[in-house]
Formats: sequence, structure tokens, C-alpha cells
Amino acid sequence: MHLQKKSKKISAIAPHKSLSIQFSLDGFSFCIRNSESKEILNYTEYSFDKTVASPELLLEKIMFIFGNDSELQQEFTSVFAIHQNNLATIVPNEYFDRNNLKPYLNFSVKTLSTDFLTYDNLESIEAHNVYIPYVNINNFIFQNFGEFEYKHHSSLLINKLLSYSTSKESEMFVYAGVSQMDILVMKDEQLILYNSFLYETKEDFIYYILFVAEQLHLDPEEFNLTLLGKIEENSDLYQITYKFVRNINFIESSTVYFNSNDELSNHSTYLLLL
Repeated sequence: MHLQKKSKKISAIAPHKSLSIQFSLDGFSFCIRNSESKEILNYTEYSFDKTVASPELLLEKIMFIFGNDSELQQEFTSVFAIHQNNLATIVPNEYFDRNNLKPYLNFSVKTLSTDFLTYDNLESIEAHNVYIPYVNINNFIFQNFGEFEYKHHSSLLINKLLSYSTSKESEMFVYAGVSQMDILVMKDEQLILYNSFLYETKEDFIYYILFVAEQLHLDPEEFNLTLLGKIEENSDLYQITYKFVRNINFIESSTVYFNSNDELSNHSTYLLLL
């Protein structure tokens, strides 16, 4: 099985450990912390050679990782999972009905009668994030660890970036995945826009950034763009973005675990290091 592994481990010794995991059709990552001090003990990322076609194939990859990575074969006091996909939509509280979730997703996602739908409460914007989790992955995690908590990655992005953004002017955040990108626009501690796009090329990537900027009348010569996720300064994604947007920076994480000599960066691992 073709997997690229990147890892940084500083300690294996702690009386109680917590596990956070994040997965998408492009990869699987996990972070182990000391439950009491919150110190990061281990961060590991597995990248797939190509995007897998289904949750069933994703489960095969994850089962292989669990079977071969001894760090995952231990007891944890708590487990938290992050589902990363584009099967989600935000619903304002005034229109939200927890007993009838499917119509919300039907506008943007092709749903099946067998799909399980759930939601995260986004108190900071008085809304709910309705989404389809990978139930087969949840079942596998439960079989391994018992009860655990999970959320959609966009819920974490929205909550964290709302507290991060303090500008009175509109600013854009782009969370880059391997094949999916999330664009958020904040102004005066308010969420103006959230959208998710699938992309294949660097041209797709910059197109969606400029498209959102145009829709919101943001001048690429003026607005601030903050990047996080799978994008580095020497990457094609960054280089093409730099050609069209003047003010670019990487998000500053409150958790600094990686340094310039490491294979991974703090902004690329932002969600799991929250």
C-alpha cells in the first residue's frame, strides 16, 4: 500500500494520553498529547499517492495504518476525530430543524436515502453545520476505542478563525487540502462567507480565490489573504497565488510544535494542533 509518512515525536512517556485524528479521501493524520499538560507527544501524517474514490477505500487505508503504526495501538483517555469532506452546509438557526436535515444538503450535495446526517452547533455564528460523516470510519474508531467525539473540519475552521480574525476590514482565509479548498471571509469578527471547492490544478486554486474576491468586491491589491493547510512558500499553489494577490501570509498558530528544519509546518497541521 502506497503511503507517505511524515512524523515528529518528542516523547512516548505520559501517564494519560489523548488522541486526535483527521482524515479525508487524501490522507490521515493523528496527534497524541499528554492529557494533563496538553503537551504534544507525537504528530504523524500519512499522505495517499492519489485521492481514494470512496469511504470504503479510505477505511482500507485507515485499517492498514492502525494495523502497522504502534502509536495507535495503545490506550487513550479521550479520542477526537475530524471529518474532512465537502459534504456539508451551514444553516442559520432560524431555519434549522434537527428532525429534517436532508433538505439542507440537497441544494449542494447528492445524498442517498441510506446516508446518515448529523450537525455541529456553531454558537459563534448562530448556525448549525449539517454534514455527512464517514460512518464506516466512525464505526471503526468506536470498535477500537469506544466512545469518542467528532466534528466536521469546517466547524473547527469557522470557530477558530473567528477568534483569530480581529481586522475591521474584510480578510480572506484559505485552507488548502490536497483536492479540496475552504475559503472563509471575515470582517469585524463576523463570518461573511464560507465555501468549499474541489480543485485539481493550481489554476483552479487561484480561480476560486479570485472568484470569491470578485463576488465580494475585494481588491486583490488590497485585501489580506491568510493561508493554512497543505500549502508552502515553495509550492506551485503559493507561487501562482502570489502572482495575483499582493498581501499574503501564513497563519500564526498558537501551538508551535514544528520548526523550519521539520518536514511539516505549524500552519499545515493547524486543525489538529488546536
